[in-house]
Amino acid sequence: MIIDFHTHGKLAKRVDFDLEFFKEVIANAKESGLTALALTEHFNTKNFYEIYETLDEHFEYKHDYYDVNGFKVFTGMEVDAKEIGHLLFLANKESILEIRNQLSDHTTEETFLPITELLNLADKYGVLKIGAHPLRESTPLHQHPEEVLRRFDAFDLNGKDMHVHGVEAMKFAVHEFADMCDVPVVCGSDSHHPIHIGVVKNKLPECETVEDIKQAIRTRSFTSEISPVLHTRIQAATIVKKKMKEELVYDNVK
Repeated sequence: MIIDFHTHGKLAKRVDFDLEFFKEVIANAKESGLTALALTEHFNTKNFYEIYETLDEHFEYKHDYYDVNGFKVFTGMEVDAKEIGHLLFLANKESILEIRNQLSDHTTEETFLPITELLNLADKYGVLKIGAHPLRESTPLHQHPEEVLRRFDAFDLNGKDMHVHGVEAMKFAVHEFADMCDVPVVCGSDSHHPIHIGVVKNKLPECETVEDIKQAIRTRSFTSEISPVLHTRIQAATIVKKKMKEELVYDNVK
């Protein structure tokens, strides 16, 4: 299985989920050689539940993923911690929706839950916990105590961060940080646009459940690959995304 662990199914938080846009994401993912992705949309995105309601209407859900014409879309979300930091949660759909229900009163900066409470909640539901972009200046994780950091199943070597800071520099820094905590590193594109998807890949044994993925990561039975054209694709996606967002604002004004 070839998977991207950090993807977004929407262009931006404030826009509605668009099935045709999502299908384009999947098409580009397939063209990039992926066979699966983790859908980790922000938990406080506009109309979060609409994403799953729409997917339920159009695709079969089995094990812990949607079967999108043979392509696996594992269910998850990206959650903010009170002390700063983003957590990627992967679990079966029912668990993701139940956790989201319990976070309904904690979706703003003033009400985010502390990271230990989020990790406790995740453990209660058997969630795969990935520390998103752990060294990003705006949302770092490195300030948390080591005993907290060791509770993650993996850290995210993030496509956006590699684009900004350089692939080799970011790889070295994240792996050094992860080694300190004895936590594996997986890759996530952090894509918000189809052009961006697939700039990183993780090759695992074929997995049907999140527990299968956890086992592969736990035993480090995976390899990761970074596209040689990562910078070109992310730069192109950034330009197109900005233009699309400007057009959406213009349409709303009209």
